[in-house]
Amino acid sequence: MKLALFFTRGVSLKFWKEIGSFDREVKPYQKLLDYFDDIYFLTHGKNEPKLEKIKVLPVSCFRKELKDIDIFKTNQVSGSWNAVLAKKIFKKKLIVRQGRQWSIFARNGDEKKWRIPIINFLEKFAYKNADAIIVSSKADKKYIEKKYKINSEKINYIPNYIDIGLFRPLNIEKENRICTVAKLEKQKNLENLIEAVRGLDIKLVIFGSGSLNKKLKSLAPANVKIIASVPNNDLPKEINKSRLFILASLYEGCPKALLEAMACGLPVIGADIEGIDEIIKHKENGYLCQTSVRSIREAIKELLNDKELQEKISQNARKTICQDFNLEKLLEKEIKIYKKI
Repeated sequence: MKLALFFTRGVSLKFWKEIGSFDREVKPYQKLLDYFDDIYFLTHGKNEPKLEKIKVLPVSCFRKELKDIDIFKTNQVSGSWNAVLAKKIFKKKLIVRQGRQWSIFARNGDEKKWRIPIINFLEKFAYKNADAIIVSSKADKKYIEKKYKINSEKINYIPNYIDIGLFRPLNIEKENRICTVAKLEKQKNLENLIEAVRGLDIKLVIFGSGSLNKKLKSLAPANVKIIASVPNNDLPKEINKSRLFILASLYEGCPKALLEAMACGLPVIGADIEGIDEIIKHKENGYLCQTSVRSIREAIKELLNDKELQEKISQNARKTICQDFNLEKLLEKEIKIYKKI
């Protein structure tokens, strides 16, 4: 059996390295080599780094190498048209995976209004032509069923997976800080988060990069530090240095950064929005707050001042990830889909 992964539009291995997600994104496919004879990455980069046992090619739905591949798969819906056309040309099976619902993110973000109908069409085009669909949140499954009239049996819920051997509690001395890992974009609600910690006797460290970098740095008081994205393998150490983790986003899919912090046994605060509310049970394995400055600030203060609640959340957070978001367990579910189609 051979698998070809079509990368998201504009994404390359070099880009994964730049944003620190290279190791996290490649790891599942290295493990899938135990199941597949060959795996191909079709990327949008030039002069890409070589990978051991994984073949890297430029994206094209007409590549002659594709005629010998059994299953095509997308990483997101954006760019999936290459995989759909390749399916039609070479008569192969197609899995459309999406980690976040493109049309929802487009509507909530700064996407031009005239592009929304095009995105809706491209989503429908991908889902209708897929032999199986993988979504990372239950809300996305319901959305696809309702909006595009897709049979629920075709849609498979597999959340983002975490390497619980890498992301785990470490014996590291805590610093007087809280942290977040987030793109420096409007979606992540970082302006409100920065304002919420202003004047508090604790430091906020933001790991990330994005278009709002200069603006956020200009707004940041003395107790806020913004650090460029770090490699995924270095994140466990940085997360474990912190007392709390917070993700106060305006909208999400299945946020990997939140799952990684929970795997490290950190008490976590998350916005009470779709996606996050599927993961966090309030005051059980995390703390839910609203997206306003006041609510974020009160959540931070309450959790910092309640050692017993911190300990409870810490233990349950780690347990949640080990039970429901374990890389090994979720790959077994994904392999069942490959076998089924």
